[in-house]
Amino acid sequence: MKISPYFHDLRSAYQAEIDDLTEDSEGKDVLRKRLAQKRSEIGFLVKMMELAPEMVAVVFHQGFRFGRANALEQVLACGQDDLPQWSALDSVVTLEPWAASLAKTVLSEPGGERFMVVAAGLEYLLQHARFAAAAQGDDEGQADEDDADAAEHDDGYDALSADDAADPHNSRSREEASSNWLADVGFERKD
Repeated sequence: MKISPYFHDLRSAYQAEIDDLTEDSEGKDVLRKRLAQKRSEIGFLVKMMELAPEMVAVVFHQGFRFGRANALEQVLACGQDDLPQWSALDSVVTLEPWAASLAKTVLSEPGGERFMVVAAGLEYLLQHARFAAAAQGDDEGQADEDDADAAEHDDGYDALSADDAADPHNSRSREEASSNWLADVGFERKD
């Protein structure tokens, strides 16, 4: 599966948004509660569809059922300006009943058709992360960029260790890593 740079960038932001919504400051799973809150704010959130689609798309988390993967994967290869209309995906994507009313609100807004395609694409990538990871490995441009990053850090850079690879990545581990990095470069810890 080939993923356009547009979806490649949004995929990371979408995953981060889901991760941020998943746990509270005590580490409790609050995803369902926070998604319900976001869904109740859809009338306001539609104003952000163009600027931060990943922040709005989370209201449709687990709201799509996907039919023909091949057709959707063709969409994921498209850039932002080449996306098909939402109606073109009628036979490929089905909305869960609870998501249909949210979609009605979104589709009544300018840019709603394109946003629904983006939201479906992001959710498909999240649900099929193993395909996305494989595609990332196939992307030569990305591999070259990774090689450049590796060469850049030949000076003992050890931000990722074997322990990091075994631990789940969530907002807490990113916050700890961020705090460690800031302390390493001379800033005081917020603790």
